[in-house]
Amino acid sequence: MTAAALLLAATTLAAPCAPPEAERPLELPALLQPGAEPPAEPSATGDYRHLLARTPLGWASLPRWCVWVEPAATPLEQRWLGAVEAALEGWAGLLPIERVEDPAAAQIRLRRRRPPLRFEASGRSRASNGRAVLQLRAVLRQGSWRAEPLVEVLISPGQRAAASQATALHELGHAFGLWGHSDQPGDALTAVPGAEPVLRPSPRDRATLLWLRSRSDGLGGPLPLTPR
Repeated sequence: MTAAALLLAATTLAAPCAPPEAERPLELPALLQPGAEPPAEPSATGDYRHLLARTPLGWASLPRWCVWVEPAATPLEQRWLGAVEAALEGWAGLLPIERVEDPAAAQIRLRRRRPPLRFEASGRSRASNGRAVLQLRAVLRQGSWRAEPLVEVLISPGQRAAASQATALHELGHAFGLWGHSDQPGDALTAVPGAEPVLRPSPRDRATLLWLRSRSDGLGGPLPLTPR
C-alpha cells in the first residue's frame, strides 16, 4: 500500500477533515485509571480488549481519523518521515485515515520530537523514544458541539529506521484508540518489546482494533450540553 492509499473516503462521519468552527478543552481525565471500572471480558478469539482503558465519555475511537504529520526537509528528516509513513500504512487497511496539511484540521498530530523525560514517584527519570498524549475537547462542527479526542504523538528522530517505524506503529495504535498494552511481545502494542521490532499490526492487534471499532459508545457524537 502506498502513501497515496492513506487518503480514504469515510461515509460514516459527516464532518470533513477541517479545522473546527470552535473548540474548548473538556475538564475530564483523558483515561480512567486502572480499576476505575470492571474490565471487559477477555475474548476467546485472541485479542486484548480487556486491557484497554476508556474515557469518561466513551471509547477514544472515531469512525475516521484526520492525521497531520510534521513535514520533512533534510535527508535525516526524510528518513524519519518514511518510517512514520510506513507505520501509518500498517494501520491504514484497518480504519479510514485521511492525511491533512493543516494541523488544526487533525485529531492526531505526529511531531518529530523526543518526548520529555518522565519522572517516577521515586524521583528517577525515564526516557522514551515515543509518546502519545490524549486530550478530550469539545469541537463545534456544522453547528453541533461534539466530543473529540486530540492526540499529540511524539516520535524521536534519533532512531534507526526500523526502530522509528516500530515506535510510530506502537504510538499510533494508542492514538487510534488502543489505550492499553498487550501482554504478548509479538504485538505492536506490547508492553515489553521483544528482540525484533514489530513493524506491522499482529493478528491480535487487528482483532482488538476491529472490536474497538465495532463499539457504538465511541467519541464523536453530539454533546448533551453546550460547553461553556
